[in-house]
Amino acid sequence: MSALGHYLEEAGLATVSISLIRPQTENTRPPRALWVPFELGRPFGPPSDPAFQRRVLIAALRLLEHAGGPVLLEDFPDDDPRSEADPGWHPPPLRGAAGEADNAALAAALEAEVLALRGAHQDWIAQFGRTTVGVSGLPIADAAAYAADWLRGGNPDSPREGFSAPLLLRFAVDDLKAYALEAAAAGMARPSSKQLGDWLWNETATGAAIQALRRTLLHAEDQRLRLIAESFLVPGTRVPASG
Repeated sequence: MSALGHYLEEAGLATVSISLIRPQTENTRPPRALWVPFELGRPFGPPSDPAFQRRVLIAALRLLEHAGGPVLLEDFPDDDPRSEADPGWHPPPLRGAAGEADNAALAAALEAEVLALRGAHQDWIAQFGRTTVGVSGLPIADAAAYAADWLRGGNPDSPREGFSAPLLLRFAVDDLKAYALEAAAAGMARPSSKQLGDWLWNETATGAAIQALRRTLLHAEDQRLRLIAESFLVPGTRVPASG
């Protein structure tokens, strides 16, 4: 993107970028960049906070007013206002999967948990009028069933034409993560991303099943499955030290 920025500038188009990793931006030297102290994936700060996001956007655009350059890097002065835990947040009550010792039990727990979260997720949609669930194109219960089939040791065909089975598995897992996190964030509390992540990966059947799926597919014969398991199912910060 930094090289593209310089290319566009040479054509007379002014550019500004948002930087989430300052050392990388210092090395790649885009024409103008605003470094923000937010977690990866949140370049404008916390979700559902348009006033704060507007401040970030305006701060970035104001770099266009500077006469300096050709390389300009400034720091956004404020931290994410949602980085601190909200003590008033209470996640949906779930049975969890701490006692499940094998993949078959985790698969069943995953399918049951998706049904248990349905009401909370409907509350999220009613509250915000949107959802990020749907990249797989499957109803969420079908996405859970598809992931569960893999977890039970199956090698199911893709139920969608034009999507390979490994790719659809990745998208189904993306939907399951988004579904659980949206359900947990419904309501008036403002949980931090760490609160939500700790809940998903430490307390839910969904998180436990995805971790087990990752461990299982790391030994798959299909190179695509191994790649998906290694890079796309579980965030690096949530992979146990044992792997």
